[in-house]
Amino acid sequence: MPSETNGIPSREKATFGAGCFWGVEATFRELNGVTATAVGYCGGEFANPSYPDVCTGLTGHAEVVEVEYKPSEISYEQLLDVFWQSHDPTTLNRQGPDVGTQYRSVIFFHTPEQQSAARKSKEALDLSRRFGRSIVTEITPASTFYRAEEYHQRYLEKRGLAHCRF
Repeated sequence: MPSETNGIPSREKATFGAGCFWGVEATFRELNGVTATAVGYCGGEFANPSYPDVCTGLTGHAEVVEVEYKPSEISYEQLLDVFWQSHDPTTLNRQGPDVGTQYRSVIFFHTPEQQSAARKSKEALDLSRRFGRSIVTEITPASTFYRAEEYHQRYLEKRGLAHCRF
């Protein structure tokens, strides 16, 4: 539940899947107004999945980044813009060399307002033909977020890397 100041939420959560969570987490962590990030798994039916479990592609989970942010400093729409820019939303279950349902493009919304904003954003981008192909990104209600193992948190930062490059 977001905390409030004078009726205005001081912090909210957003959850995005855009392929391997290491680079996505690093991108969101750098934004002004983002107060915390965590990588993990969302969208599956298997309780308490581990990285090896999710890698099988059988749990139904996506690799995601959970973003805590201050809406007074950065809007959900701005987070959506970063999400769209950080990956290819036209490839089904694939980002770069990573293939499988765990790497799908997905927006897990936490509120009806996030759902509406995500749908509008996706529709506008599809109409713009900016990506040259139809966007396959799922927009679905947030389910249980399972925090990934500690060695995955801030993975690139711990290794002195700015981004994932293969």
